[in-house]
Amino acid sequence: MAKNRTSAGLPTRQQILDFIASSNTPAGKREIAKAFGLSAQDKILLKALLKDMSDEGLIDVAPGRAFHKMGGLPKVTVLRITDADGDTTWAVPERWEAEHVPAPRLRVRELRGKRSALGVGDRILARTEEAGNGWIAHPMKTLARGEVLMLGVLHEEGGKLWLQGVEKKERRSWPVSDAGGAEPGDLVLAEKAGRPPRITARVVERLGDPFAPRSFSLIAIHRHGIPNVFSEELLDEAERVARQPLGEGREDLRHLPIVAIDPADARDHDDAVWATPDDDPANEGGWKAIVAIADVSFYVRPGSELDREARKRGNSVYFPDRVVPMLPEVLSADVCSLKEGVDRAALACHLQVTKSGTLKSWRFTRAVVRLAANIAYEDAQAAIDGALENPLTETALRPLWDCWHALNAAREKREPLDLDLPERRIVLDEKGRILSVAPRERLDAHKLIEDYMIAANVAAAKALEAKKTPVMYRIHEPPAREKLTALKEYLKTFDVEFALGQVIRPATFNRILDRVGEEEFRPQVMEQVLRTQTQAYYGPENVGHFGLALGSYAHFTSPIRRYADLIVHRALVDAYRLGPGGLTAEEAGSMDRIGQSISQLERRAMEAERETIDRYVAAYLAAHVGEVMEARITGVQNFGFFATVEGVGGDGLVAARDLGAEYFHFDEAGKRLVGEHSGEEFTLGQRIELRLVEANPISGALRFELPDGKGSAGGPQRTGRPGKGAPKRVLHRRGRPGNIRHQGRKR
Repeated sequence: MAKNRTSAGLPTRQQILDFIASSNTPAGKREIAKAFGLSAQDKILLKALLKDMSDEGLIDVAPGRAFHKMGGLPKVTVLRITDADGDTTWAVPERWEAEHVPAPRLRVRELRGKRSALGVGDRILARTEEAGNGWIAHPMKTLARGEVLMLGVLHEEGGKLWLQGVEKKERRSWPVSDAGGAEPGDLVLAEKAGRPPRITARVVERLGDPFAPRSFSLIAIHRHGIPNVFSEELLDEAERVARQPLGEGREDLRHLPIVAIDPADARDHDDAVWATPDDDPANEGGWKAIVAIADVSFYVRPGSELDREARKRGNSVYFPDRVVPMLPEVLSADVCSLKEGVDRAALACHLQVTKSGTLKSWRFTRAVVRLAANIAYEDAQAAIDGALENPLTETALRPLWDCWHALNAAREKREPLDLDLPERRIVLDEKGRILSVAPRERLDAHKLIEDYMIAANVAAAKALEAKKTPVMYRIHEPPAREKLTALKEYLKTFDVEFALGQVIRPATFNRILDRVGEEEFRPQVMEQVLRTQTQAYYGPENVGHFGLALGSYAHFTSPIRRYADLIVHRALVDAYRLGPGGLTAEEAGSMDRIGQSISQLERRAMEAERETIDRYVAAYLAAHVGEVMEARITGVQNFGFFATVEGVGGDGLVAARDLGAEYFHFDEAGKRLVGEHSGEEFTLGQRIELRLVEANPISGALRFELPDGKGSAGGPQRTGRPGKGAPKRVLHRRGRPGNIRHQGRKR
């Protein structure tokens, strides 16, 4: 490669990327050479440099020999229309070959004042423009038509078949031109084509009963395009590598009572832990600890089919009824899963923990382990509390807890962000039917494993830094100024002061919650603090982890289910010269691109998991339609407010039109709707009684109304325009003020 080529006139890689990004026209080799005034000799070097940049994954070439940033879009390209609802038209690239980066979605900007002439399935040649966090398409010409796939449920109406999409926001149905053997009530994948208002659907695949167990996760898998089938060739490769011996030179840790503490229903076991008092005089009162992690890098080598598929998936996706694994089951649930009584390959993180809980030293080895036990969180907690007999309590669990008390003390001194936000747990029977939906209990055993994993993640990042090896950091940036300003305005409504001039740390938000104490509005303040935070991501540039109050942090502890961790394992194998499966030069040079890809795939998985939980919750609540239940307001907009059922979850809308006859103003800063005459408020975080009027398991959507049932029939709907500087007005009225108990209202 030509990384070290230099010339007086030759631009740097970054200068070329900047020029490609800023150019208003397609940028080929000729345009780049002209922009930088290159000589004939420089043009020869430029050609080689552009080839290197393409090989390194920095740029890609579009038809016509124009370059664009890898993972970005050509300046001019062919797009396919996916949504055209009359107001906003959306498109996706027809050709997308960035294997590890999901295709972007572009908003199509057409001429003002003209009704969209574009229909779903249309193909256009368009100029693309990156704007903020999204993309805009400027149509140049319309091409031959195409088709687009959608997921929906068939129903019969007026003697005709119709397709209803599964999206929450989807309120329309499309006539079915070809059912393909599917019947009313079936969940199907269909092709959608035509121009509004004559869009039709042709069924291409029947997926079965949408209400059957396992269908809710299947909807998410199809909707988000999550790969869920391994090819026969890849399964054969997995079987082959699974049979290989553990290899020579591994540290033998089989004599230690190492245990894995996991959920009772865990599908795989990445990690196991061990601790004992340290006999090193230099660490008096401290502990030695080992965090043993499945040595996935030994089995999944760079460049293999297994590696390519794992990078394409980015992570495992966990649903209540199934897991879509990153790796085939023979690896994820068997050979790479740390299990009691069998020899397993591990990458061991050896830690010295001081009596104050700080990390004194660390080292990494390839090891062979044989777990003393796989223990459920609840059983480990019961054993340490004396409520359950376990032969490993004193030899394995008690030392782990003693060392953890020190780690926990150091955590409290560090003061990471402390938000008590319960996780929902869906309990299914053996047939996949819902038994219960409830918050997951938070035990000390959970905190213990979390703190050991954090310690190992910190050690991995710092070890690679010391070895001057590339690191795939887990990055969580501090909140943006505009979000802090919004939080300040919001806190004013509760008479809680928040100074913007101070240095913002996680402890800053903890102090806010301390001042709020156990006030009824605490949940809504906690919710707003969460909304103020940025989204974590992966990348090679270290800016720290704000939420954990850590300067260096990487994900090391879950290589079975996260590609980021596998990259960190390979870096450690390479840095410590631990044998085959280390980080390659190609991977080292592509860390930024890989980080962007796996960050996007992580967001895809989170959305799919969240939507599936919502569908299960809606299915669970469907039997309670018509009942009045305790809820909490989770979002307020000018068109109404969203609420979730206390202790169960699931977001549902109370539309502004269903608030009755009184005008309600939208106070954006205070996140509330305020009655014009009564002063009655509907505020973010407020506890309130609502009647459930609809629960749709297919879309996961809920709909509520006020218990008095007045709805929009309670008075005429009004239109008007608020005066300049006034809060936004919700143009509906509410009758009989005072019928709702304001359990969360600030008085």
